[in-house]
Amino acid sequence: MTTHNPAGDTGLFQVEPVQKRGSLSSHVASQLENMLAQGKISVGQKLPTENALCDMFGVSRTVIREAITQLKSLGLVETKRGVGTTVLRNSPAETFYAHAINPTAVEDILHILELRLVVETEACKFAALRRDEADMMRIEGCMNAFHRACAEHRMARKEDYEFHLSIAAASKNPFFLSFYEQFNKNIIPRANIVDSNIDQAASEEYLKRIENEHVAIFEAIRSQDGDAAHAAMHQHLYRAYHLYEKYKKNSSFE
Repeated sequence: MTTHNPAGDTGLFQVEPVQKRGSLSSHVASQLENMLAQGKISVGQKLPTENALCDMFGVSRTVIREAITQLKSLGLVETKRGVGTTVLRNSPAETFYAHAINPTAVEDILHILELRLVVETEACKFAALRRDEADMMRIEGCMNAFHRACAEHRMARKEDYEFHLSIAAASKNPFFLSFYEQFNKNIIPRANIVDSNIDQAASEEYLKRIENEHVAIFEAIRSQDGDAAHAAMHQHLYRAYHLYEKYKKNSSFE
């Protein structure tokens, strides 16, 4: 059966001018996400080519690649060499672990995650390039402590913080480390949510995804692949950012 492939027919899409303020890639990613949600590109079909997307939005290839990375972070698309970018689902594969969140807490979480998306992705890249065996032992130990906390049905706030702190230390830049230390475990979004508002079953599924993302970050650092480490950390943080941004807009995770 032959399906329509939008990659060669960009005239089907009406896009809005990309706003000059804020992140260009986030504006592009948001519009593409809306197209998927509206069924303008179906599951199994491919996105338009990079060049076509550049023309559609009037932005550079770098912006388009960053936008696609954000869609990957949400589990919406996958990219394969020689194939292109294929739609996996029409809505983000998100797991919501809280019933309600104080609006002020949501604002604080988003502000911190914006900082982390800029700073921590670079720290992770440097960690991959500069880490030594002692660093790897510490990062792995923190990762395993997170696994144990999850197995014991705890929210693993402290263990999550210490995993990220160990990566900042491995960057060998004391300013990355002090950036992370100043927030203590409050840099972890779950630390801003009271336990009474947490859905235990949903939180366990949510933490399982974090475990898998931590493993991907660890493997990239161990392989000393700076670009892969940057991408893995970006995927990890952006998925969280998208979750709380959605809550801010809707006052709900629905």
